[in-house]
Amino acid sequence: MYKSLAGLTGGQLANPAGPEYSILMQSIQIRINGKEHVFELNRDITESMTLSYLLREKLGYTGLKISCDEGACGACTILMDGKAVLSCMMLAIEARGHEILTIEGLPKDDVVIEAFARQCEPGYGTALQCGICTPGFVMSTKALLSENPNPTLPEVKEALSGHICRCGCYSGVAQAVLNAAKKTGQEFLKKNSKGDRS
Repeated sequence: MYKSLAGLTGGQLANPAGPEYSILMQSIQIRINGKEHVFELNRDITESMTLSYLLREKLGYTGLKISCDEGACGACTILMDGKAVLSCMMLAIEARGHEILTIEGLPKDDVVIEAFARQCEPGYGTALQCGICTPGFVMSTKALLSENPNPTLPEVKEALSGHICRCGCYSGVAQAVLNAAKKTGQEFLKKNSKGDRS
């Protein structure tokens, strides 16, 4: 249904041609960082508003960054239903009924965030400098590790290949991801070993 909504003209949105367009007159509900939000089309959001604009400008989730605004840099990456998506390339109405997670929705002690913040191993460098690209890298890493908890370096590079770091911290970022994977694996083993004893 969302693909057909994206192709509608303003006239069709304002004057639905039939019952198939009645969805546009209803509230649009999106769960963002664990909280339900309800929006009215043409009051709170428009049919052409991007998800990135809704999140940043309307709701104040400024952790996601808008850099290229054309899906080429990865800075606006968020998770939708656990999958990494470019929020600047998605209409807000396409998120209807979905679960959205921005970097603000992660706990302060998140394993991936800590791995990026602590990365400074000699030979790899830091995983962040100016910070513009960092939230996007973090969210893509979360998606990667949820699907592949123990990625190889080539798999990390492939998963993050849609991201641009203008400071050139690619080695540090890759190392941070591998360190986060190790830490996640250790925590998983610790939880499972505790469960076996009880």
